[in-house]
Formats: sequence, structure tokens, C-alpha cells
Amino acid sequence: MITKIMKADEPGVVESAAEVIRAGGLVAIPTETVYGLGADGLNESAVAKIFEAKGRPQDNPLILHISDASQLESFCEDVPPVAYELAEQFWPGPLTLVLKCRDNVPKRTTAGLNTVAIRCPDNTITRAIISAAGVPIAAPSGNLSGRPSPTTAQHMIEDMSGRIDLIVDGGSCGIGVESTILDLTVSPPRLLRPGGMPLESLEKIVGHVAVDEALLRPLSAGERPKAPGMKYRHYAPKAPVTVLTGSADKTAVYIAQHAPLGAGVICFDDFSNAFPGRVIQTIGRSGDLLSNAQRVFDALRAFDSTDVMEIYAQCPDETGLGLAVANRLKKAAGFHVISL
Repeated sequence: MITKIMKADEPGVVESAAEVIRAGGLVAIPTETVYGLGADGLNESAVAKIFEAKGRPQDNPLILHISDASQLESFCEDVPPVAYELAEQFWPGPLTLVLKCRDNVPKRTTAGLNTVAIRCPDNTITRAIISAAGVPIAAPSGNLSGRPSPTTAQHMIEDMSGRIDLIVDGGSCGIGVESTILDLTVSPPRLLRPGGMPLESLEKIVGHVAVDEALLRPLSAGERPKAPGMKYRHYAPKAPVTVLTGSADKTAVYIAQHAPLGAGVICFDDFSNAFPGRVIQTIGRSGDLLSNAQRVFDALRAFDSTDVMEIYAQCPDETGLGLAVANRLKKAAGFHVISL
């Protein structure tokens, strides 16, 4: 297969992408979070191609992307009022809601669950593609399964060239980590994945939010994931990762003392000179959580073009976007974390 690449501002890009979606093909779509690998979310054979292209486990559910909150009732039932409050406040945006799904949503999209994860992305081109296609687009992150998520079209080319029909190049993603996933089918609402929408913002609308245990540990073989990214090793480079939590000063001292020469180090910009003889990737200054989010996947991916045998990573505080960055680093490390 030859993968076509079109710029987001190129004439005809919306209709070209919509045509691929309607025909049951695969399109890489830019969003504010990461690039998604999209297909007609109501077409089981098209959705199956997502799993095949990514090498994605079949029990890992997908997110339905819609162009407007008014479409919620088309694919979800028993929608609680708080879902509309959240949509009014945060959509388009990096928030995914888990709701009871209607029968028109294929079980392949939901991985056999009676719930569906759904969101409205904050990207005008992608929303236009959804509208033009006339169907919701099911789209996980566009990386090969287990790899760091793509935040540029180049990342998509690296992982998906020759596997999919079209890549829409919308530049770098503004947030850089996936959407926050909130389960509204339980009480209190449950955080299934931290992401681009800070937990603190959600709690201002819904009150207390429970945190799913899967954010703190890997799921066991018999446990079924309720949302994307909960069960399997994710975001990982080829070399094993060790995450250091605690103050930036303490984690820097630990890495300087324990990381062997030639090891990889993911660190804050203000500590970039603290690790001579190591291969450095920086993710912005400590405390600059947006930069940390925007750059964490770039840093993880960059090591795959080196010969480093192990990677040590400084971890931001788990507040705001820091919770999402910390989650991605810990998942990349298989929860190999040293707390200082």
C-alpha cells in the first residue's frame, strides 16, 4: 500500500480524507492531543483494520470521535446531564467520556463492552473530516502498539507508512498527551486515564472523582481494560526505562550517581548539564507542565535511533498535566519507578 500524505491546509484534504473513511480505509488525523489512526467507527471491517495496522490487542477499546456534542445521543444512551455540562465546558477538547453505548456501535469498536468512549477533538480539520464523512471516526493513537504516541506527521510516517491510506499533516500537536478519560457510568465518576484535561478542572464540575487502580499498577492478565491504554505496555521505547519521582533536585542527583555512562536520560531543561557522558533528551523546564507534555513522547521516541541500553527519566509533580506525563512515563517503564 502506498500511503498518501496531505497537508491540513491543502485544497481537497477534507473530502479526500472523508472519502477514505467512507470507503472503509484508514486515515491518520491530527488532534490537539496526539495523532489518531481513524476509521469509520460504525464499520466493523474498517475498525478491524485499525487493530491490524497497529498490532493492537482486540480487547483494547477505541475512542469514537464526533464533530459536535449534539451527536452524543446518536451513539450513547442514558446520557446523564453532567455529560452535557462537561461537553459544554470542555468540548471541543481533550476529554473523553465513557457512556452506555447504543446498539449501532459495533462491539469491535468497544472491545465487547456495553460502554463507549467518546470525545469531540479540538482540531477544526479533523472535525470537518468527521462531518464530511458523515460517521463518527474511531481512532486510537496512531503509533504501532506499545510505541510512544505520535505528536507529528513524521512520527506517523515512521510507524504507519505503507500500512494506511492517508496521513493528514496538521503539524505538531498542541498538548502532546492523549485525552483524559472519565467514566460517567459509575458513581462517583472514575478517572480511567489522565490526559490533556486536568483532573482538577473536572472536579470543579462533577465533584469527587475516583481514580482507577489501573493508573497505579499494571492490570493482570485476567483483567479487562475499561478504556484505551489501561492494560498493555504503552508508550515504550526499545530500551528499558526507570522513572524517578520526587523533587527535581533529588532525582537529578540519583540519576547522576546511578546512570552509567552512555545511558539515556530524560530530564528537565534546567538539569541538562547535570549528566555528562549520557545521552540527553529534555522535556522543558521543571514546573513547565505543558512543555513536559508536549515533549515527553518526542523524548521517548528519540532514543530508538540511538544505541542506549537503558533510560532514566525525571518525572514531574502529579498535578495538572503532570499527572498525565507521569502516567505516560510510568507506563513506558512498565511501572519500574523509584520514589525519592
